Amino acid sequence: MKSHKFVERAKATLIGGHGGNGCRSFRREKFVPRGGPDGGNGGRGGHVIIQADRNTDSLITLYYHPLQHAQDGNHGKGKQQTGRTGQDLLIRVPCGTEIRDEPTGKLLADLIAHAEQIVIARGGQGGLGNCRFKTHTHQAPHEHTDGEPGEEKKVRLDLKIIADVGLIGFPNAGKSTLLGAISHAHPKIASYPFTTLNPIIGILCSELHTDITIVDIPGLIKGASRGDGLGHAFLRHVERTRFLIFVIDMAGTDNRHPADDYAILMNELELHSPDLIRRPALIVANKMDLLPAVSYLPEFIQRTGQKPLAISAKNGEGLQAVKQTLFDTLIKKLQRS
Repeated sequence: MKSHKFVERAKATLIGGHGGNGCRSFRREKFVPRGGPDGGNGGRGGHVIIQADRNTDSLITLYYHPLQHAQDGNHGKGKQQTGRTGQDLLIRVPCGTEIRDEPTGKLLADLIAHAEQIVIARGGQGGLGNCRFKTHTHQAPHEHTDGEPGEEKKVRLDLKIIADVGLIGFPNAGKSTLLGAISHAHPKIASYPFTTLNPIIGILCSELHTDITIVDIPGLIKGASRGDGLGHAFLRHVERTRFLIFVIDMAGTDNRHPADDYAILMNELELHSPDLIRRPALIVANKMDLLPAVSYLPEFIQRTGQKPLAISAKNGEGLQAVKQTLFDTLIKKLQRS
């Protein structure tokens, strides 16, 4: 079955419902002389509400349907009947969605927690019926007012995925293989670069009934912070992660030295946001089942001063050490928070 399009940015015009008009009416009953005004008020228009939802993973709804309008309020009726309030329009977006005012760029909301919501466009107030204008000196008013138009907002939505761990690495470094080996995710895996075209989330379950979410960021290359390759669009998904795993192709694919790969990745993260290189991190030397990796590993340690965990995501070697590091580092933090 073909997967749906992943959309992480969208623009939308959101309009609250129009308030119902007030009613002009007079009682006309056979045995009620001078019945007087009895026109009811109009109902309020519905609000447009955006809500974070853990079961929504894309902004695809707003991407394809950028114009959204809440229901209008009903008009008032005779016998002082108030019109029905328009139904609110609830738009569900993924957790981690930033909402900005399109004309000004002002941040309106950053919806992180499940069920967190914001009223973006308020519905218009209903108009007043003529019974509201009756006074002791004005017994038969004909005045009534129309409902107010709903609020209109042009917004821009940006999704920044919320995950505990972010996998960072060059294309074809083995991030997807690692994610599939340590979690329940089933990312696309192939022997050519850029097989991951959008962030993939996996869940690592622990015996302590605390889950760790891991996001596979599409492969970064030199210049990703300037928009080269696929990295620029997805680097921001690393911003919300608590922990980073650098997946280094220790076999030196494409004649690149693994130490150079690590230096480029660190530089691109720093150019995007200096805070990222200060995050707790683990370096894994992947593809240790290949002969070139054996000779590259000592050189990597010497040049970088870092001692990575040696693994083979494909063969399952060293994965328990990766899991244990995540448990020791993150589970304790999650339990304290």
